[in-house]
Amino acid sequence: MSGSMPVAPAGDGAAGDDEQAARPTALLPLAQLIQISAFWLGLTAIDSAYGLFVQLRLTYSDMRGDVGLGAASAIVAIGGGLVSIAVMPTVGSISDYTTSRWGRRKPYIAVGSLLSTVFLLGVASSNTLLGITAFVILLSFATSIARGPFQGYVPDLVAESQVGLASGMVGLMQVAGNITGFGLASGAAAIGNLPLALFAVAVVQLVTMLTVVLRVGAGLPPRPRGNRSWLAIARATWGTDILQQRSYVWLLAARLCFLMGGGILFAFAAAYLKYEFGFTEDQAGGLFVIMLGALGTGSVLAVVPASRLSDFVGRKPVIYAACLSGGIGSVVVALSPSEGLAIAGAALFGTAAGTFLSVDWALMTDIIPRAAAGRYMGLSNVATASAPLLAAAVGGLVLDTATAAAGSAAGPRAAFLAAVGLYALAALLMMPVVEPKRGRAARVAAARQKGE
Repeated sequence: MSGSMPVAPAGDGAAGDDEQAARPTALLPLAQLIQISAFWLGLTAIDSAYGLFVQLRLTYSDMRGDVGLGAASAIVAIGGGLVSIAVMPTVGSISDYTTSRWGRRKPYIAVGSLLSTVFLLGVASSNTLLGITAFVILLSFATSIARGPFQGYVPDLVAESQVGLASGMVGLMQVAGNITGFGLASGAAAIGNLPLALFAVAVVQLVTMLTVVLRVGAGLPPRPRGNRSWLAIARATWGTDILQQRSYVWLLAARLCFLMGGGILFAFAAAYLKYEFGFTEDQAGGLFVIMLGALGTGSVLAVVPASRLSDFVGRKPVIYAACLSGGIGSVVVALSPSEGLAIAGAALFGTAAGTFLSVDWALMTDIIPRAAAGRYMGLSNVATASAPLLAAAVGGLVLDTATAAAGSAAGPRAAFLAAVGLYALAALLMMPVVEPKRGRAARVAAARQKGE
């Protein structure tokens, strides 16, 4: 696939541009939808692989010294989270206006991917808390350069009638990325060679990056920059006009809480297996593989049906179901007396994650102004990037407090129960979101009404 996609007429200007300009009209074959979404596999594989790598190192090595596990987890997460929050939306917005022969997104995707490979090797070779924190910050910077602009690809290239299917592909690739990254880290732990996982995931990311850069079209043309400097555009990313998109803001808050719930489960799974069941690192790696199979099966089975169902019943009801499934899965894991029941809880969590990842993306695409997709999708990752940071901070505080009060085994279970409250809060925050009617006529009418 090469060249720009056929689009609808751009209209005559500003407000209309931001709402409905340059909407793609060509229907894409399934193979091209997969190619568009492929880079999500690489990006998500990095997240899950280095996340588990860090937790295993903090749990089973002496690199954190006298620092508590929860506090050490927060220290590593804070710097990377703050960098992602700052960089991802800003670079995404800048890409909306970028002119190059590769199109407005690809240069950032290529550069960010190459830098990510270098910094992954740095994380793999770190032996101190300070060192691993520094390289996680650099890795977050690099992946944010790629991720922010890439967020805009689905809105750039996919016609409205295919948004649900494309969102399902995005969700499926994210699930596949989680399985890949988590599986590589689990397998590497089981054979006693953790750094091998990060070498492998670097290769996965480069391959998926090349799939996008070489096979996906340039997409929409850049927005006119006028006389504005790049610094002015970067500053405008954070303009308060975003608050006028109320449904978008509520959806971001709901996304943050949902991802925090899942983030707690991922962040403290290693501590759970060590302190509750007495697993060694290699034993934990073996059970992670089994749990991954359950989680991945639930996710994969949920992704495409959930996205297609949302085309008929609406996005919000399906997201509510994901919140319920995530909450139940967290309770099952937290209260499980056995490894088998914990695996069943992981399957429920996987169903929730797969459902949410596919349908949340579709709803976001329904809501945002299409021409500024880089900015809005980049800002949506403020929630995505903040989630591991806040999950580590909130879950770590709960874990350390419960550990001090009731012993090491109580800490991870208490953190998992805190995740239940986050899923419930995510459902509550979804309530003010106004889901637009799908259909071009309805959306054009809404845009005209805003202009009156």
